[in-house]
Amino acid sequence: MSGLSDDALRNRDGWTKANVDYTDAQASEAWSRVEITWGVFGVPEASLASLGEVDGLDVVELGCGTAYVSAWLARRGARPVGVDVTPAQLETARRCQAEHGLAFPLVEASAEDVPLPSESFDLAVSEYGASIWCDPHRWLPEAHRLLRPGGRLWFLRNSTLSILCMPDDGPPGEKLLRPQRGLGRLAWPGDEGVEWQLPHGELFRLLRRTGFDVVDLVELYPPDDAVAHEYYDAFSLEWSRRWPSEEIWVATKSR
Repeated sequence: MSGLSDDALRNRDGWTKANVDYTDAQASEAWSRVEITWGVFGVPEASLASLGEVDGLDVVELGCGTAYVSAWLARRGARPVGVDVTPAQLETARRCQAEHGLAFPLVEASAEDVPLPSESFDLAVSEYGASIWCDPHRWLPEAHRLLRPGGRLWFLRNSTLSILCMPDDGPPGEKLLRPQRGLGRLAWPGDEGVEWQLPHGELFRLLRRTGFDVVDLVELYPPDDAVAHEYYDAFSLEWSRRWPSEEIWVATKSR
């Protein structure tokens, strides 16, 4: 695979290491889940109804990682294709496919440049994949190209508020620590990867310019029975009960 940006190469290296450290070990459990849940605290999709019906849909997962979201959708009758830039993550996904008896295509590529035909999908999804690890000025136009007219885009990312309150090391606190003006590309000190976190207004306008109509924005709060995440401590449960740490965007291809 050639033509990757420097940021994509950095993120690929970072996720290669993360796959060894924890994502490979978690993959089988994620693939085994019966219920679809979102985010750090496992908010049930059944309580949100954000995704809509997927039975019979052609779906592309952009930045699929170990592809457990694609597995959830395949069990519900969708025809997913997983796209990810990290070979190690895709190898874990293939292992899980064999373990769980689910087969669907996996494509090694950046979501900023996907080697798949235009207007091939009814739904594009990204759960902390392309949604934060790719340049939105590049991956959103790719998602638009891949979708058929009227197709849906669904993605989950950090909330803008959580990023504004997040220190360079540790979870968000109760003070604004960085300006919203100029928020976008983030390289956290000590982290190899590069994230993109556009504020709401800029993201909304970018979606509209790209040819999407925004139809929903769901701010996530932990369920009443939520517990602290075993591995991922970017958000505290106490903070997230008071302010949204994550959010889901839903849009349709309008033109």
